[in-house]
Amino acid sequence: MTIKIYTKTGDKGTTSLYDGTRVDKNSNRVEAYGTIDELNSSLGLAKHYVEDKDIFSIIEDIQRKLFNVAGELATSKGLKFPERICDQDIKHLEQIIDNYIDKMGADQEFRFILPGSSKSSAHLHVSRTICRRAERRIITLADEADISADLIKYVNRLSDVLYALARFLEKNTALIYFK
Repeated sequence: MTIKIYTKTGDKGTTSLYDGTRVDKNSNRVEAYGTIDELNSSLGLAKHYVEDKDIFSIIEDIQRKLFNVAGELATSKGLKFPERICDQDIKHLEQIIDNYIDKMGADQEFRFILPGSSKSSAHLHVSRTICRRAERRIITLADEADISADLIKYVNRLSDVLYALARFLEKNTALIYFK
């Protein structure tokens, strides 16, 4: 017997949330977790251009956390998603940011660059911009639904992590700086 992945329940423009609630596919909630899904896929591509094993591992860990972010966003009715983002997750991202900014050196960290000085950094910069869009979608959703402050902080810090990692990977390449 073949398992079918289509249910036909979304053929009229609605989808089911994690908790079973049906919502329009163009709802702010679906936009928010859909953009997190896009970010996760983008990171899946980006990591395969990264030769640094530590950064590859960081990206995979982030991808796992993004499943929790998406799950939390795809849950309404006040139900608690089992693996919620917490303050410890935010602190972990801050440690990554601090570590890679320190490795980069003060002369490199706060300059504007033209993204794309390497394939690895270019892909991470695309992921960073998707992350910023996800953050905007989540803030829009927060205007109408109860969204965890830790989740919002996590996505905000995540874009900073992606910036720091991309900038670190550009460290030894010929860059175009804008001051």
